[in-house]
Amino acid sequence: MFDDSVQVHCKRCRSNFRDRARRLQAGYSRQCPNCEVIIFFEETSSDKHVQTALRAARRLRRVLRESEDVKPAAKQAPTYDRTSS
Repeated sequence: MFDDSVQVHCKRCRSNFRDRARRLQAGYSRQCPNCEVIIFFEETSSDKHVQTALRAARRLRRVLRESEDVKPAAKQAPTYDRTSS
């Protein structure tokens, strides 16, 4: 099985920590466990470390989806048989 986490680099304290790829998406924010600064993961961020983490998470999510071989199926509406009352 895969490790489902990606490495994140904190710009303030220059430390590295790991976070789950399924969580790490645009709009997500996480507190650095070392210096407690909030890191915002946005596609438009100028921080190259945030961009790298988002790309790595996107790639890892794709690999995890392919390894599960599960494609999302459309949910079928329930059918009711009104003739058998």
